[in-house]
Amino acid sequence: MSDRERRDATPAPGATAPPREGARTCRQARRRTRRPTEVTLFSGVYGLVMAGAMAAALDSPGEASDPGSDALWVFLTAVASAAAHGYAHVVAHRASSGGRGARAGLRAMAAEWPVVAAATPTVVLLLLSLPPLWTEGTAVDTALVLNTLLLTGWGVWTAHSAGRGRGACVRAGAIDMIVGLVIIAANALIK
Repeated sequence: MSDRERRDATPAPGATAPPREGARTCRQARRRTRRPTEVTLFSGVYGLVMAGAMAAALDSPGEASDPGSDALWVFLTAVASAAAHGYAHVVAHRASSGGRGARAGLRAMAAEWPVVAAATPTVVLLLLSLPPLWTEGTAVDTALVLNTLLLTGWGVWTAHSAGRGRGACVRAGAIDMIVGLVIIAANALIK
């Protein structure tokens, strides 16, 4: 290598050297494999399914109506699920990469906020159920339909953002819709 080639390859003072070819940090690899949109969609779908199933399970015919308590249980379950899911990521990364700090663990748990956000419409609908205009059963039924519509929309949007064609978008939305319909059917059969 000539002196000129060495000078051209040397970074200017104050500049950082380019990374070695093939060298990637763990953070760069994670960014490449799980984009924020993917995490948001995954956690959002999980939160919608969990909120719908919880609301359906808590709405028992013959019991005294207590929508405030049911809303609280849906919310607490969403928070606990988000924390547990984030913690599971921490444990998995610790096992594969030799340990991480407490701050990284808290960030991983906080990154699961879409689970709680997705449960919010169900919580709000339950809190708004004021007899005789709006019963808890009607709030649960409305939440199940709304969650199914949101699941369908998120399935379509996910496929579209991945660059899929119209057919694939419709299939993705239909598959997500089926999940919501299964919850609605289970709720109707159990009542």
